[in-house]
Amino acid sequence: MALRTNYAEVSLKNELKSSGTNSNSPADPRENTIPHQSHFGFSKLLLALLLILFLMKEILLTASFINFFQKNSQLFEDKNNKRFIKKMIYTHLECVRTNSSMEGKVWSCCPQNWKSFSSSCYFFSTDAKSWKESQENCSRMEAHLVVINSKVEQDFLTQNMDKNAAYFVGLSDPEGQGHWQWVDQTPYNQSATFWHPGDPSHSEEHCVIVNHRRSSLQWGWNDILCKDLQRSVCEMMKIYI
Repeated sequence: MALRTNYAEVSLKNELKSSGTNSNSPADPRENTIPHQSHFGFSKLLLALLLILFLMKEILLTASFINFFQKNSQLFEDKNNKRFIKKMIYTHLECVRTNSSMEGKVWSCCPQNWKSFSSSCYFFSTDAKSWKESQENCSRMEAHLVVINSKVEQDFLTQNMDKNAAYFVGLSDPEGQGHWQWVDQTPYNQSATFWHPGDPSHSEEHCVIVNHRRSSLQWGWNDILCKDLQRSVCEMMKIYI
């Protein structure tokens, strides 16, 4: 009887040992899936990061494109406006046949109501503005306040001026230091000036008009305040077609 008991105990121990410690027993399937699950989770995270980066890149590119389009649309609109204004200004031209050496250019033209002289066109205003406003008005017509380079040009201008009016020209002394300059950067030539006797006469008068003095019965230049309201003369190069 004692032998059977001992055998039973040994048999139980052997079963426990064989079931818990046998190195040849199949591995738990869950142990093999843990590394695969970790690798799959990392791949998903990496994919999500790449997707976020791609979306951010697309957003930045879209924003840059919109900004570029807006800027260029404004530039294109401004150019179109300038072309439209220029087209409106030059809709009516008065042209004469020319012997110009410019290839393919047969006619020299000035806008309607402008005066032609030498290689320029001149517009004599009838309304009074300040010197600055007069220059801005000329600029809107693709021109500038007249620059007088010779006695012949001075005489042409005065022949088309009203003796009872005065006309701003493109000569000024912005700093009030006697440094006279033309609006188109033409050098000021003291030998080709047409000041009235005694002018320029005042350090605070920085702009120049052409006027006719009854006392001397002569046309000449006179310095005056730039804010004074006077007529003006605009000048532009002739159009060759």
